[in-house]
Amino acid sequence: MQADSTNPPEGGGLLGFCDRAYARIENALNLVAAFFIFFLMMMGVTEVIARRLLGIPIPGHIDIVEIIMVTFAMLGIAYCQREGGHVRMEILVAALRGRAMWLLELFGVIVALVLVTYLIQGSWLHFMRAWSIGDSTLDIEIPTWPSKLLACIALSALWLRLLIQVWAYLRLVIYPDAPPLAVPMTKGVYDQAKEEAAVAAKLDEIEERAKQRDKNRNKSGEDSRGGES
Repeated sequence: MQADSTNPPEGGGLLGFCDRAYARIENALNLVAAFFIFFLMMMGVTEVIARRLLGIPIPGHIDIVEIIMVTFAMLGIAYCQREGGHVRMEILVAALRGRAMWLLELFGVIVALVLVTYLIQGSWLHFMRAWSIGDSTLDIEIPTWPSKLLACIALSALWLRLLIQVWAYLRLVIYPDAPPLAVPMTKGVYDQAKEEAAVAAKLDEIEERAKQRDKNRNKSGEDSRGGES
């Protein structure tokens, strides 16, 4: 299940406005997650170089990774829900059309909303426990409460996205012929295969141009050497 664009379309009244406004927050959270992925990658390279060449490993490297992992594991889940990127089975959904399909989608989102509500409560209790007892990592004793609070914030962001989607699917249940808004659109197997074929054809075209360019460059080099001789 994929969306047509990473940015919601214009229009749509109050629902469209809420969708676009909240999408900016989701995009920001996703960028933060991407930054920390890059940061951990660079820290891993630095750790290897420092350990192998200088004999000076980064103190508490494992603890730092443990604390930061929650950023890229959790901060992007609301964005992924908006784009329809979470893994799911679509055998039944793909066979339905109109109001029946929107009803099933609404049911699934409501179930997810209830589950995420309980997860928020549990993550908040874990945060409060870590805060109250001063929980920290084993090596360099980094406080664990920021990462647990971040998990609660990320789940709350997902909860708000699910709430927007409940609103959007309820609108489609009432008005099944209305244009879909604030919901990820399903692409059929044929459409996905067609897009993949187009991408493959484009890559083949780029590769062919690169080969032709190298061939012309080699030919020019041979001609210049023949002129010098």
